[in-house]
Amino acid sequence: MGFLQRFDQSELRRDSWLDYDKGISIILVSFRHCYESLSNSGLDVASYPVLEYINVFLFGFRMPLFFIASGIFFSSSIAKRGLGKYAKVRVQNILYPMLVWGAIQLTLQIIFSPFTNTVYAPSDYLSLIIDPRRTGQFWYLNALFFVGLIYAVLKIKIKLNIYLQLILGLVMYFAVSLLRQHFIYLGFLMDILQYYLFFGIGDFISTSINSNRSKKLLSSYGLLFFLLPIFILVQYIFTDINMFHQDNYYVEHTMPFFYLLVAFIGCLLSINISFILTGLNKANYIRIIGYHSVYIFCMQIILMAAVRIFLVKICLISSVPFLLIALLFSGIILPIVAYNLFVKLKMQWLFTLAPTVIKPRIT
Repeated sequence: MGFLQRFDQSELRRDSWLDYDKGISIILVSFRHCYESLSNSGLDVASYPVLEYINVFLFGFRMPLFFIASGIFFSSSIAKRGLGKYAKVRVQNILYPMLVWGAIQLTLQIIFSPFTNTVYAPSDYLSLIIDPRRTGQFWYLNALFFVGLIYAVLKIKIKLNIYLQLILGLVMYFAVSLLRQHFIYLGFLMDILQYYLFFGIGDFISTSINSNRSKKLLSSYGLLFFLLPIFILVQYIFTDINMFHQDNYYVEHTMPFFYLLVAFIGCLLSINISFILTGLNKANYIRIIGYHSVYIFCMQIILMAAVRIFLVKICLISSVPFLLIALLFSGIILPIVAYNLFVKLKMQWLFTLAPTVIKPRIT
């Protein structure tokens, strides 16, 4: 981890708490990807019920957190660029890497299907757009792209103010719950309906979150000690319900009111911790991980699978705790190293269509 400590301190930003926030989120996402990778590979994960409990316990609020964080940037970005440039940037930095790395991952999964946990066909390349849940983690970038674009069009062209956007988000959120209860599936539209509200919440709080009053509240240990027992209680109930129904998505798909509570409490606690860490300037590796979150998201499954195959098939290691730790570290650190190496090799075209050169964030 030493090389992570050489992160350029001169690049500290006023909103660096967001990198901490995204770092927390991607670490939680990485744990789930590790657990699922091992669980689907035939290893004796069932002998470690505590790992399953942690997997479910930390499941509920991770993805809403990403959409809220993205929504916080929306107003400043649209004011700076306008609708056309905003849409172009999202194509360059979200849709493009999703298609590139989605195609790379699917190609590798098709070629190495005897060694992977899932089986894909060439037709699944189209799924990256119309049904990204079939392709694994790339549903997030798909939804993030379309949610931001739809939100921008409605704001600029239809003149929908923030309050109407939030009402629309609530309607969409409860509509998708209704669709799921009636077993109606609409592919990529499901996640747009699910997460539009959280993007709008991010936009709503963007103007006030950096005020001195908000910073003081969000940086306080008093808020942390207030939220922590509520978070533990809510997550305990969330976990208990999901495990009883043997479905990680049971609360999210069938109990929309309670899931909102789960998401809001978890997101607020994460933001609180992020502000505290920013004020202390501690655990900078979390901030570095957060800055690289999209690149980690793009490459993580590929690199985790390679490490798992090497350790299990070649080294004949079957210890689930050891493999979990190895996959967790490799799934976070290796994408950061790979990204910075690609940038140094002038291969940033793997991540963006933007013509500007991206500077590596570690030296």
